[in-house]
Amino acid sequence: MTADEAIKFIHSRLWRGSKPGLQRTRALLDAIGAPDKRLKFVHVAGTNGKGSTCALIAAALTAAGVKTGLFTSPYIYDFSERIRIDGAPISDAALGETTERFVPVVEAMADKPTEFELITALALEYFARENVDAVVLETGLGGRLDSTNVIERPLLSVITNIGLDHTRELGDSVEKIAAEKAGIIKPGCPTVIYELPKAPRRVIEERCSRVGSELVCADFSLISPISDSLDGQEFSYKDFERLFIPLLGENQLKNAACALEALKLLRGSGFSISGDAISRGFAATRWPARFELVCEEPYFVVDGGHNPQGARTAAASLRRYFPDRKAVILFGVLAHKDYAGMAAALAEAADDFVTITPPGERALSAQTLAETLRSLGKRAVTADSIAAGIEKAQSLASRDGVVLSVGSLYTAGEVRAYFGKRG
Repeated sequence: MTADEAIKFIHSRLWRGSKPGLQRTRALLDAIGAPDKRLKFVHVAGTNGKGSTCALIAAALTAAGVKTGLFTSPYIYDFSERIRIDGAPISDAALGETTERFVPVVEAMADKPTEFELITALALEYFARENVDAVVLETGLGGRLDSTNVIERPLLSVITNIGLDHTRELGDSVEKIAAEKAGIIKPGCPTVIYELPKAPRRVIEERCSRVGSELVCADFSLISPISDSLDGQEFSYKDFERLFIPLLGENQLKNAACALEALKLLRGSGFSISGDAISRGFAATRWPARFELVCEEPYFVVDGGHNPQGARTAAASLRRYFPDRKAVILFGVLAHKDYAGMAAALAEAADDFVTITPPGERALSAQTLAETLRSLGKRAVTADSIAAGIEKAQSLASRDGVVLSVGSLYTAGEVRAYFGKRG
């Protein structure tokens, strides 16, 4: 099976959608020898920041000589980005070969797996066959019923920032969403959490107490920023001194604090992770479309924020790094997202907006989004394509301004491709 054939099989409409339960993922894995039971995991959930946190942990482990698998979603440009070992995406040959093993298994199942369940099983089989030492495993949606939660006993669980997103599936309050995320917490396995408000933190504390999980909370008051520029940030945290990350925004220092707490716990699980390895790993971390600078004339930043919390973070970073420049926001969202909440969060960050329609069936029209912004008193024009939107936004910003593309990771991939950043 070629990589193209594998991707066509994976994307088959036969099993698209979301169906609660872990039984299909368990059946897939058991049918090929339960590869998950031969692996060690760091399991990561959260509304925002989990991808960056995963990337930092994985990069530090790789720098320490630990053969590390990384499973994330969604991808920005190429499907293979979702499944990596030591930073390298799964090869076409390995993707085709691994997928081919699942074809007869899937065809024999009366209750077909969802696409994400199949991808999860593919990744775990690939990691097991490649004999990785540890897997940093990001949930897809929620936690409790997410297919990644089929794993029985991770080395530790990590829960990053929690906000309102996917409310139809996870609940209409941060407490309900926190309860779903807390579903990845396992008996006897430690848990690291982002510094959270009282309500969601209480939910997680109760879960940890109930199942006997040691709880470690990142302490953001102990983050000491040293320098901050468009090249990245230098900071210290507790006994970790002068670390550099090429990731922008105050939120990334908080994600880094969570990653450091996780790495400290991993030292106690038998992994040799020196301070130098952490320093080298953090400095080498690349995580695209998270307030990523892709052009400088005018400055053009791509951010995949796709909920009000993510939009507020992007707006804060825009003001932080470009306080005196005219700002234009290129904005496109999916229809099921809280686009009104996102518009409100972004409204004060720029005067001019260019709205676009993201790719895919679930996209909100550029016209509807523009009308929402105009109702808030903002100037908004529409564009017929992402490329046209980029050019219109650049023209409005002029050479001395800044453009922020935000609203959807689906849009982010096409914007990055426009600027030639495909790797």
